[in-house]
Amino acid sequence: MSEELNKEETVNVEGVQEMSTPVEETPVLEKEAKISVDDSVKPLEEPVKKESTPKIKKAPVSQENFDWDAYEKGESYGDVTKDQLIETYNKSLSKINDREVVIGTVTSMNKREVVVNIGYKSDGVVSMNEFRYNPDLKVGDEVEVYIESQEDKKGQLILSHKKARATRSWDRVNTALENNEIIKGYVKCRTKGGMIVDVFGIEAFLPGSQIDVKPIRDYDIFVDKTMEFKVVKINQEFKNVVVSHKALIEAELEKQKKDIIAKLEKGQVLEGIVKNITTYGVFIDLGGVDGLIHITDLSWGRVSHPEEVVKLDEKINVVILDFDDDKKRIALGLKQLTPHPWDALDENLKVGDIVKGKVVVMADYGAFIEIAPGVEGLIHVSEMSWTQHLRSAQDFMKVGDDVEAVILTLDRDERKMSLGIKQLKSDPWEDVETKYAIGSKHTAKVRNFTNFGVFVEIEEGVEGLVHISDLSWTKKIKHPSEFTSIGSDIEVQVLEIDKENRRLSLGHKQLEENPWDVFETLFTVGSIHEGTIIELLDKGAVISLPYGVEGFATPKHLIKEDGSSAQLDEKLNFKVIEFNKDSKRIILSHSRIFEDEQRVETKKEVAAATVEKKAEKKSKKSKEKKEEEISQQPVMEKTTLGDISELAELREKMEDENDKK
Repeated sequence: MSEELNKEETVNVEGVQEMSTPVEETPVLEKEAKISVDDSVKPLEEPVKKESTPKIKKAPVSQENFDWDAYEKGESYGDVTKDQLIETYNKSLSKINDREVVIGTVTSMNKREVVVNIGYKSDGVVSMNEFRYNPDLKVGDEVEVYIESQEDKKGQLILSHKKARATRSWDRVNTALENNEIIKGYVKCRTKGGMIVDVFGIEAFLPGSQIDVKPIRDYDIFVDKTMEFKVVKINQEFKNVVVSHKALIEAELEKQKKDIIAKLEKGQVLEGIVKNITTYGVFIDLGGVDGLIHITDLSWGRVSHPEEVVKLDEKINVVILDFDDDKKRIALGLKQLTPHPWDALDENLKVGDIVKGKVVVMADYGAFIEIAPGVEGLIHVSEMSWTQHLRSAQDFMKVGDDVEAVILTLDRDERKMSLGIKQLKSDPWEDVETKYAIGSKHTAKVRNFTNFGVFVEIEEGVEGLVHISDLSWTKKIKHPSEFTSIGSDIEVQVLEIDKENRRLSLGHKQLEENPWDVFETLFTVGSIHEGTIIELLDKGAVISLPYGVEGFATPKHLIKEDGSSAQLDEKLNFKVIEFNKDSKRIILSHSRIFEDEQRVETKKEVAAATVEKKAEKKSKKSKEKKEEEISQQPVMEKTTLGDISELAELREKMEDENDKK
């Protein structure tokens, strides 16, 4: 069409240089002018009006009176001038400007392009991709286009529908939000949490929760589809638009919802569709109104997950259990449509009967056994074994085990039942006095520790206590863990039996003779033994002695001869200063050894000094006596050499006597 218009303009304005018959030019121009006027379209926002075609008077043109000179100069063409023709042609065209949005009419279309007439001298071509949001587009529809260029290098009018939509998109979006208008949009692609929708050329966000009233499991099925939406939110600052398709559906369902809610009654049975499944229950669509079946109301039996009972999109009958005043929360039930299993329980079943079942739930305090669908009994951990040492129920059984048990209690009104499995075995305490007589020896397993002893199990249900004082004859044990470990075997001897309270008093050291009878003869008071300091305490030290026995020394008895104190792991000689067989106590001293030696030496020195002093005193008296006798003699005899030798012999004799003493 662009080529035709250009041709027409050339013909109208410049004329045809090589025309052979100028007489026929007037009707041709008249026809061309008429076509141009008739093809013109309405200006923006006004209906298209056809302008009356100006009639050009036919000049009595003949070859004889035609003014060839004027024609060659371009001054006239018959009775109409060239300026008049141009003015008439321009009036037939719409006035348009670049970067302007106008309304055009679709004149033709194919899979790739859409031809739009805006009343200009040529039509514009728009890519079909810009209309993918509107699959119902057809010839004759009015569309908005943006004039990018009135004429490109090829003389083509350049239009864009996408830019036209973008130019006016925000006004339209805001208007749609204010008027609660339903608009169309093209779903372009998926994104995190929802979809991206092309609305008036704007990329709007469609949250996953706003696609449908039902949860959507596959978003991809909506991609490349054109749908109707409502604008629900606009962020003017960040140019964000949120749309909803769910709002349209909810509006349609609102009337149905009101009708259903008005008719709701407790106990009413309705048909619904499984809408969503969670770990705690199932949501049911009752036709615009949602209700919840809690997991406990799905079946009379145990249900680990609702998927064991129902499936998505499944049609089921449910009963209304309860709803709030506004009827916004509706509680539904499925198991209530069937009789309670306790009502169908065998009437002949009684306490003492043996039943079989499967473990359905485990807890630390016991296990629940399903003996029939919906009928369960509890086996408490204390009823799983005759042992007094309570353990976790998981030590005896696990979920899924088939067990046989005895009915201990049965309450049909309360629908409760307690079971036991230890009753299937004989009570080991019935013949405990015969099987575990006093003085008998057995191998037991360590089960637990306390500060005062060790709890052991001789067999299942028969337990006893080994007091910490009965673990060893010789070792001072502060805690049983120093002597043995949990799970280990230990040899014991029965000391006492308390059948009424199911208690045994056991001993371990009694398996051996009392070594303190022998120690009494070895570690006598005053005896000296080599020992090693194995522990230092504030009150003293523990000393390891021969034969595995231990003694104790206070700090003052750990002082060595050089004045220093004995250290850990040091080997020294110790003297026994106290021995107590009953309390198994030996008191030792290292310092007493050299203290006693020093005391003996001191006594010897004192005794020698005393003897010497007495000898000197005696010698003095003897000398004085002799002098007195000599003085009484009339004539003093001269002392001879013999007298001196006798005195020397006497002195030596006295010294020998003193040494002996």
